[in-house]
Amino acid sequence: MLTVNNVDLYYGAAQALKDVSMAAKTGQVTCVMGRNGVGKTSLMRAVVGQKDVRTGNVMWEDQDITKLPVHERARRGIAFVPQGREIFPLLTVEENLRTGFAPLPRALRHLPDEIFDLFPVLKDMLARRGGDLSGGQQQQLAIARALVTRPRLLVLDEPTEGIQPSIIKDIERVIRHLAGRGDMAIVLVEQYFEFARDLADSFLVMDRGEVVMSGTRDEMVEENVRRYLTV
Repeated sequence: MLTVNNVDLYYGAAQALKDVSMAAKTGQVTCVMGRNGVGKTSLMRAVVGQKDVRTGNVMWEDQDITKLPVHERARRGIAFVPQGREIFPLLTVEENLRTGFAPLPRALRHLPDEIFDLFPVLKDMLARRGGDLSGGQQQQLAIARALVTRPRLLVLDEPTEGIQPSIIKDIERVIRHLAGRGDMAIVLVEQYFEFARDLADSFLVMDRGEVVMSGTRDEMVEENVRRYLTV
């Protein structure tokens, strides 16, 4: 469903991505791995439209979306859970969720029951402000908000960062469930090797803005991958 072809991306004169290509298929989890600062988030920003690419293209459902703005990509079924969650701290949980209505036609502007099946803790917190939630609860809220948009591509940028182990397990369960439905492609940025290994159908490893390793989960050699995850 998603292909990124030979993308170069710059911040001013600094090149963040060099000839980067990747693909993500429906019903599968594609993991993007690497140390901090190697270009993983820049690649996600190129996919969702937050950052323009200089060369190369981004294809989604056989259409070139390289020049489309963020809101148009959202309308086409692309949802982003950014690193750091970026929920609205002064809005309630319910109001945060309802911000996901923005790209939807009016008939779909309701909260799906599945949201609370996946994240039951949120149902009891609808009237609480987002900023009053724990980090793990905020991460669940950020993922739930993305799911409100009914995405066909879900991009998750380091969802386990700073999260307690029990909620990491909950997030793993949710990602596995969503992939198993077979109607969504998932791109997962991750530094936690075990989490990525257990979820990935395919993977790529980045270093200094380039893809240095890629393949299927069966081709993932722990020793080789970990060389690019440790400082």
